[in-house]
Amino acid sequence: MKQMTPKQIVKELDRYIVGQMKAKKAVAIALRNRWRRQQVEGNLKDEILPNNIIMIGSTGVGKTEIARRLAALANAPFIKVEASKFTEVGYVGRDVESIIRDLIETSVSMVAREKEEEVLELAEHLANERIIDVLFPDGSKNNPEQSKELKDRHERTRSRIRNKLGKGEFEEKIIEIEITDEPAIGMQILGPTGMEDIGMNIKDMLSGALPKTKKTKKMKVSEAREVLTENEASKLIDQDEVIRVAKDRTENNGIVFLDEIDKVVGNNGGSGPDVSREGVQRDLLPIVEGSNVNTKYGVVATDHILFIAAGAFHVSTPSDMIPELQGRFPIRVELDKLNTDDFIKILLHPRSALIKQYTALLLSEGVELQFNDAAIRTIAELASEVNKRMENIGARRLHTIMSTLLEKPLFEHPKRGKSKIHITAKIVKESLEGILEDQDLSRYIL
Repeated sequence: MKQMTPKQIVKELDRYIVGQMKAKKAVAIALRNRWRRQQVEGNLKDEILPNNIIMIGSTGVGKTEIARRLAALANAPFIKVEASKFTEVGYVGRDVESIIRDLIETSVSMVAREKEEEVLELAEHLANERIIDVLFPDGSKNNPEQSKELKDRHERTRSRIRNKLGKGEFEEKIIEIEITDEPAIGMQILGPTGMEDIGMNIKDMLSGALPKTKKTKKMKVSEAREVLTENEASKLIDQDEVIRVAKDRTENNGIVFLDEIDKVVGNNGGSGPDVSREGVQRDLLPIVEGSNVNTKYGVVATDHILFIAAGAFHVSTPSDMIPELQGRFPIRVELDKLNTDDFIKILLHPRSALIKQYTALLLSEGVELQFNDAAIRTIAELASEVNKRMENIGARRLHTIMSTLLEKPLFEHPKRGKSKIHITAKIVKESLEGILEDQDLSRYIL
């Protein structure tokens, strides 16, 4: 993280997301500020709070993608949650504190994977030794009366088997291994909101109290190595250290992306079926402003977790949020609507561009897919036109147009004698002309 300046972060985001420079700059500064805060010495470090961001823009303009790519860049615990699935305490739904519980679960999994990679080489060595024990059992291994000559001969034989195992000569051989079987706990807790987390804790307690049974399984050596490596790695990892690092990383580097925040912002004065909307905002407030949340890994402080909220705000505005919550999102960024030129860039430039995806899919059938410049512009113009006529769903419109355009070749291939497909502007217009003219049909297909 130290090496990545805000400019470098924006440059990295440019590889996946077209335009939206204001939003990219805002998140790049927020991410760099986290590293800057950790370099500050003394008590002032704890006083520097993250500047939470709210992104305003219609669907398909890149809100979620910016947050997702940002988390991958920072190698930070990241969780995306739909604000609409939470309700205030007392209503049917999830408790907002489960956001933090899910975040630390993500962090624990991330740290555990890193620790596994650190001990992977040793774990693989121990797994191979266990496979050798199965291939060449040593019945007199613990016999103190065994002669030195017999021990040396035994070790030479094991060494030969080890060499053959390293060359892959036993990969298809079926062996029988003994593995630890975790006890399965089948139970469900029914009750008020938040009880599902209590249910998980009870399951963990019971699984820890019940004795672990061992069972034998027959499998190929190649498969057994994976199972045994995972088994040995889990023994080598210090779980207390994993939890300590994960908790620290969650508190200092965690990122929560609150999508559809506008769905819990009502302008009806708190009446009717949406009475719980303001309640959700009140419940979110302590989490966002900083509080302590109880999890099965201990108490997690949310003071320095970065919250990025996003919403279309078609029927409401951020000013309809309760004032206390508005104050916790000081940075507001409005994302630009996408035009024809943006659609052309989206089709061509990002690493995961749609044309690259479909080209790779058909290449797996031995078919080369090619688009000329005029075809790409026509697709982009059609996407813009359909977005203007109907609901503006941004770049997602390109998915519907591309899947409709390429439906025939994707269905017909593989077939003999055709290894190239050239898509021209004429083919694009002919494939989509009838659908565009029929307004009712285009609503369902495009």
